Amino acid sequence: MQVEFIYEDDDIIVVDKPSGLPVIAPDGGRGHSVYGFVTARIQRTNPRGRAAVIHRIDRDTSGIVVFGKNAAAKRSLMGGWHDLAVSRTYLAVVEGIVADDDGEIVSYLVENRAGTVYECRPDTRGALRAVTRWWLIEAGSGYSFLELELETGRKHQIRVQLAAIGHPVAGDGRYGARTDPLGRLCLHAASIELAKTKGGETLLFESPPPDGFARLVRGS
Repeated sequence: MQVEFIYEDDDIIVVDKPSGLPVIAPDGGRGHSVYGFVTARIQRTNPRGRAAVIHRIDRDTSGIVVFGKNAAAKRSLMGGWHDLAVSRTYLAVVEGIVADDDGEIVSYLVENRAGTVYECRPDTRGALRAVTRWWLIEAGSGYSFLELELETGRKHQIRVQLAAIGHPVAGDGRYGARTDPLGRLCLHAASIELAKTKGGETLLFESPPPDGFARLVRGS
């Protein structure tokens, strides 16, 4: 697998990640991961340089990922990530036809020892508040194509919340999906807007919808 490099400056590198490639290799190594590809690119001009992980998306999710090019950039970006990430949007194909044109999901999430996330009561130990807004793009053939915007960025947030309202992401057997029509998790990190610390300008990075998302709801 390869990644597409879509932006680079003195502080960050932005890539478009394919589904199935982890951000960091499970064994912590640099091979077969987005981290490995980005580090290799940095080392073309800085042999001792390494990528700095700013945020992650799941292995089976495709789309935009931002890396720092050095430790100083990582500290700056991670220290103020909530303010710097002005918006984060995702695309998903979910099972079933949603009843409304838009909505907001607010819940509390907690992770168990096996790494599975689930909704819980607000007073549960370790519970984190999660907020996702969504809009219906198109529906048909037993599926709905959604655009989603994150207010919070919890682990597996979109997957858990959509499953909880009865519309798991297609291909997401871990959280209750019964179908796998495209042979992948139908979740895509479509865009991220960053308020850069230098110069004050806002940068918007976008990735086009994966092949098959729209066709799936159209039955073609």
